[in-house]
Order: sequence, then structure tokens, then C-alpha cells
Amino acid sequence: MIRVLLADDQHLVREALAALLGLEPDLEVVGQVSRGDEVPGAVARLRPDVVLLDIEMPGRDGLTTAAGLTGVRVIILTTFGRPGYLRRAMDAGVAGYVVKDARAGELADAVRRVHAGERVFDRKLSAASLSAGANPLTSRERDVLRAANEGGTIADIARRLYLSDGTVRNYLSSAIGKLGARNRAEAARAAEAKGWL
Repeated sequence: MIRVLLADDQHLVREALAALLGLEPDLEVVGQVSRGDEVPGAVARLRPDVVLLDIEMPGRDGLTTAAGLTGVRVIILTTFGRPGYLRRAMDAGVAGYVVKDARAGELADAVRRVHAGERVFDRKLSAASLSAGANPLTSRERDVLRAANEGGTIADIARRLYLSDGTVRNYLSSAIGKLGARNRAEAARAAEAKGWL
């Protein structure tokens, strides 16, 4: 039996996935969690072979969670088919990336293949990721854009990130230029749409 842990904050989706995977004779859902920060404890306690992680969850996002897991194979299962997310998932060491509009049989097959040591990535998204190119933003530029996206003045962002006002302006200016945007809101939207934030 392949032991599977599900991590998704949407109860209906998580329970439906558990029911569908439970119909497979060689798959067993050994646990379900609704927050990213619950995953490491559940992995240590339940010892799954494969973890299915959503990207956007409370506590900790799936990409950050995946990067911190060892000794378990991880598949990102998400509605977000953004090229930047795929690239970040690969950088985090995940073994698979499946978009939620995949068929149940495809998901079960992905779990089996990942458990067998293969890497499984959505083909359309892989092609889009290659054509989109690498994320041009530095980690600090991403931090500043995320903070800007939450709102507030330059001074508010600077306080939140423990930076000077001038440093925040420089990072924003650089990110806006790299993204060909007119302002910080447009830059944040563009980066988010590509999955770079």
C-alpha cells in the first residue's frame, strides 16, 4: 500500500480527494490536514510515502512546506497553473505538480509514479514555464512587492520589513522596471499572475 497524506485547506476538496484515492486498491489516505504548518508534524507522526500539498493554505504555503520536508515524496496539487509556481515547486524539490482539473485516474497514477521514484509534472504547465522564463526578481524584491500588495505607504512597508524608506523605494523601482510595469500595484499583479510572489 502507498500511504498518502493530504494537505488542503478546503474541507470539501480534501475529503473528496480522500474518497477518490481511497477507491484505489493500492492507495491508503493515512491523514488529512488543513494547514501548511501542520504538515511536518503529520509527516513525522503518520509516515506517509507521498504528501499531496495545496499551494495556498493558512499557516504556511505549500511551496515553503515542501522545501522543508525530507524523507517523503511531495506532489503539489493545486488550482494554480502558474508557470512561476511550477518553477518554485521544482526548486523546492517536489516530485510532482498536478493541476486540480486533472482526472482522478491521472492523480492516482501520478501518486504511483512519484512513489516509484519518477517525477510527474503537468505537460501544459511545463511548456508554459519554459516559455515564461526565469523569475527576474530577487528574493528581497519579491518581499517588498508582497508587502506593497498588502497595502500601506513606503514607510509602512519599510517598518514591516525592517528596511529604510529609501531601500524600499529602490527595491520597488527595480521590480517595476524588471516587470515593465507602471507602478507598484501593477508590478505586484504581474508578478502574482506569473506565480513569482
